[in-house]
Amino acid sequence: MLLAIDSSTGTSVAVVDRDRGVLAERTTGDTMSHAEVVGSLLREVMQEAGVDASALSGVVCGMGPGPFTGLRIGIAAARVFALAAEKPLVPLVSHDAIAFDWYRSGNTGGLLVVTDARRRELYWSAYSGVDEHGAPVRIDGPGLAKPDELGHSDFTRIDATTVSAGSLGMLAELLYSTGGSFAADEALYLRSPDAKPSLGGKRVTA
Repeated sequence: MLLAIDSSTGTSVAVVDRDRGVLAERTTGDTMSHAEVVGSLLREVMQEAGVDASALSGVVCGMGPGPFTGLRIGIAAARVFALAAEKPLVPLVSHDAIAFDWYRSGNTGGLLVVTDARRRELYWSAYSGVDEHGAPVRIDGPGLAKPDELGHSDFTRIDATTVSAGSLGMLAELLYSTGGSFAADEALYLRSPDAKPSLGGKRVTA
């Protein structure tokens, strides 16, 4: 079993099992309350699934792309939970979960996954289909672009407002069982932070 957390758009938490599927999932599309809800969502899914942290095999974390403030809250929660439970952290690109869900619903062909990056920009990832195991094949991105600069116009486009932690967890289960690759343990903000370090101390005058 795996605990999965994503806060790249709204906040989603789930407990999944390779054979039994999604045992419990909670998702909110609110992009302003990640810190307020992630703790209660964690408690609810663990209670509904009826599992203890010791029964988990790992903690899956959506690494984005996503805005800095919201994304870092989910990643921090996943890291702290994994550390406390002494379980490995399993990083995945959040857009891959959206593509995984779309393809396993029976869809085929090129797919462009788009999420809101704010500041009149969009995060995007492009997929060509699935591999022999059913995992989505990302051929471009994740990237950041203005709406009129998006490529892959011939692909089916999904403008997603949430990322399902259940789908994220089931993708991780698939990759585990088939020897697939996970993402780097690095948050995908895709833009420089607003705050910049000082170049030197300020002069003090009398």
